[in-house]
Amino acid sequence: MTTQAFPVNCDGGLVLDKSVFVMQPGEAIRLINFEPDIGGGYAKIKGFSKFSDTEVTGTGGILGLAFYGNEKVIACRGPNVMHGTGESWTSLTTGRTSAGRYDFTSYDWDATENLAMADGVNDAAFFDGSTLTAINAANGGTKPTAPDVVQEFKGHLFFGGMSNSPHTVKFCAPYDENDFSAASGAGEIAFGSDVVSLKPFRDNLIIFCKESIYRLAGTSAADFQIAPVTRNIGCLTHYSVQEIGGDLIFLAPDGLRTIAGTEKIGDTELGTISKQIQTRLNGLAQDQISQISSHVIRAKSQYRMYFPNTADSESDAQGIIAVLKRNLTTGQINWEFSDIKGIKPKIAESGYIADAEKIIHGDYDGGYVYVQESGNDFDGTTMSCQYRTADFNMGDVGIRKNMQRVLLNYNPSGTVANVDMNLVYDYGDTTVNNPAAYDLVDSEGAAFFGQASSKYGTTKYGTTDYTPLFRQSVEGSGFAVALNFLDTSTNPTYTLKGFSLEFTPGARQ
Repeated sequence: MTTQAFPVNCDGGLVLDKSVFVMQPGEAIRLINFEPDIGGGYAKIKGFSKFSDTEVTGTGGILGLAFYGNEKVIACRGPNVMHGTGESWTSLTTGRTSAGRYDFTSYDWDATENLAMADGVNDAAFFDGSTLTAINAANGGTKPTAPDVVQEFKGHLFFGGMSNSPHTVKFCAPYDENDFSAASGAGEIAFGSDVVSLKPFRDNLIIFCKESIYRLAGTSAADFQIAPVTRNIGCLTHYSVQEIGGDLIFLAPDGLRTIAGTEKIGDTELGTISKQIQTRLNGLAQDQISQISSHVIRAKSQYRMYFPNTADSESDAQGIIAVLKRNLTTGQINWEFSDIKGIKPKIAESGYIADAEKIIHGDYDGGYVYVQESGNDFDGTTMSCQYRTADFNMGDVGIRKNMQRVLLNYNPSGTVANVDMNLVYDYGDTTVNNPAAYDLVDSEGAAFFGQASSKYGTTKYGTTDYTPLFRQSVEGSGFAVALNFLDTSTNPTYTLKGFSLEFTPGARQ
């Protein structure tokens, strides 16, 4: 019989809501510690390493992280607020009581970058580059009581999640953190549900409540206007809300949603994005929801959300990756997903140091701060990466396919070795014999993995006229076949772009 080829682009991401019989060829049944790449394919994620070899002073985990002045990281552990540049940590205060997780907002009202913070236990405070000062209402009015969220908007600081009035948003007078008198332009707004988060969006302030969402427009107390975005959907946790792609993403009771502005009516609409991985989110326990953290990686158009269980070991901690990208097969711009396993942050943040994007997270139980997108392991612990494809019947489930060869197109960033590739026949039927794993380092004909005969390491490698291609002769037959890639090495990142399955048709059943 004539050998046939079945080509597949690696795109579509993790898909859990479809039958294996209708999944698109590039979609994944399992995609762990691989990320959908905006350039196409699935890339092994990078690791993380310590920001400083010195722990932040205190007990328990890191409760707050922020960037300040393009050079400093602010780290909070219990009552201690500290700052550092990577060498050591300098204390700003030790006089506060034990805190909850922190929220931050930056503002510049007097040619000085200020960083306001709230933690749900202490008075809100602000840092001006040298001193941390509690917000005290010295210029009038009543200060907010232990708010847990804070946001600058139109020259005001807005506070929510206050212990004595959880349904209320309180804001200071224009350009004065310590003035809460109505005569000066301060005020408060009551809502019908607990305030969860405050985020600016397209010249509005979005107020996320537990059972509803509102937007505030205007520039001052004289013209502030409140309008509902929805009275039927709320936000589960402030720590899920992030801005990405000119939009806001957040965790609602029915999954991840976005708030998108529509120019034609100047209004706001909601869109659900997590349908294809909703089973990952449906089973989150309240403990996990209360511990959620998230961040974006702007250069990758990527959102990450972590939902560790208190009882989870670091290696078992889970999360998801969501990437806004153009699907190479369909041409549509949509969200693609994958799983994260082995990162357990208490809090996470993204920002800039020396004008370079940095992603940091804090220890769940200890005092270290870590830098993501750094190295090829999790601070010395090997990561486990898996990509299990959809099951391919090559358009006819009734014909047996005798597999001959797999051709893998990939994009490496360095030497890659010891990746196992398994062929899984007939939808994982345990009665079907599957061949042993193929170790890609030992495969014939690969310009890959340091072979003496390959072009890897020569001046040809990495040029635009050379595409790395791994070729592997394979065995076995079945009515359908899937590939399973498992990498438990310290390989540098690489991107699986696509592959071609070569087979000869056999008998029809």
